[in-house]
Amino acid sequence: MTRPRISHLPLRTPHTWCSLLLSLALLCACGQHKRDPGTNGAFAKAPQTEGATLARISEGGELIIATLSGPDTYFDYQGKAMGLQYALAEDFAATLGVGIRVEVATDTLHLLRLLQRGEADLVALPLPQALLAKHHLQAAGVQHKQGRTAWAVADGADDLARALNAWYSEGMEQRLKQQERTRMQQRRQVRRQVRAPFISREKGIISTYDAQFKQAAQHTGWDWRLIAAQCYQESGFDPNARSWAGACGLMQIMPATARHLGLPDDKLFAPVENIAAAARYLRELQHTFSDISDPMERACFVLAAYNGGPGHVQDARALARKYRRNDHKWQEVSYYVLHLSEARYYRDPVVRHGYMIGSETYQYVQSVMQRWAMYGGDVQLMRSLPAASRLSQPSSSPASNAAGSTAGRQRKHNRFSKQQQILTPEELQQAQE
Repeated sequence: MTRPRISHLPLRTPHTWCSLLLSLALLCACGQHKRDPGTNGAFAKAPQTEGATLARISEGGELIIATLSGPDTYFDYQGKAMGLQYALAEDFAATLGVGIRVEVATDTLHLLRLLQRGEADLVALPLPQALLAKHHLQAAGVQHKQGRTAWAVADGADDLARALNAWYSEGMEQRLKQQERTRMQQRRQVRRQVRAPFISREKGIISTYDAQFKQAAQHTGWDWRLIAAQCYQESGFDPNARSWAGACGLMQIMPATARHLGLPDDKLFAPVENIAAAARYLRELQHTFSDISDPMERACFVLAAYNGGPGHVQDARALARKYRRNDHKWQEVSYYVLHLSEARYYRDPVVRHGYMIGSETYQYVQSVMQRWAMYGGDVQLMRSLPAASRLSQPSSSPASNAAGSTAGRQRKHNRFSKQQQILTPEELQQAQE
């Protein structure tokens, strides 16, 4: 039988054996560290926190900023975010490849609480650095050395602070401020070729789209001539009209709103589809203000919401209630629409949507109503029409549109705008029969 082969080890002294055992113990200890990194907090903590904030923002796909509403900070203008602090934050978000979401605070302390509670990633408003230090927040990004103010991030968001400091440079603020100034100057621009406001007064023909306005009136409970007056205010009856913000067609519908209303992008400039989509949106707004029983009063609120956004109009109503005015009367609420451009009002706790260029919305309602009267609008007839509040409840919709008053340049022919037969209201009725 073959015996197992035994290897012969060289003889060791006691000192040698002790050294060998010590080496084995050290190897075991090293192996234990590799298997359980949590035993050494100094080395375990760094990989867990390094880049954690930026990784979370990237994974979520959006940068959440907290700021105050105002003309130089952030405000919503007919569906477009504007303001210098927003523009700066948007520029930084673009370097991260993410979108941006805004949390509007009521005051400075609210800003700090949003950051401390983790409800915002950064405060996009220069605040005193002494105040930031007092609340254990980091100054980062936009910094004004002379005023000793800066944006802020949470304590521990070191990677976000480094990214903000690497992004910000001198001259950036001035460049974006000029861009915002240009946008403000362009906000009323609508590229359009204004048509005549009347085709035939004698025959009662306002435009080539009267049939579509009458169809829309059946869905809104409005006099069709009021919709015609609104259309002229929006586009001057130019189906090719496009605003600086991207609003399209006769009724100046924003692409995002069009998608919500079921209007395909390739039909944005189609007169029939554009007017029909606007009618659906008007009907939704009618429901938003269904608590206003008088149809004429409700129409004013709906027009204001179409132009300036329902949120701002509801803010004006909240202010009216606070100051014991009748929030069902446009004449009383319009005062607060006009004054939502003043800090004492847009910073009021009852206001949720902040700063508004209310003078434009006020003038929009006035202009549409005056043109409707010129078209032969009858208040009593309007009040006798079916109230939109009695119609079936529509789905909710975001506020979005744009209006303008500046004549635009010559546009190419609209492929949807073919020559139409012009009929009087009586001839149209006979054709339908």
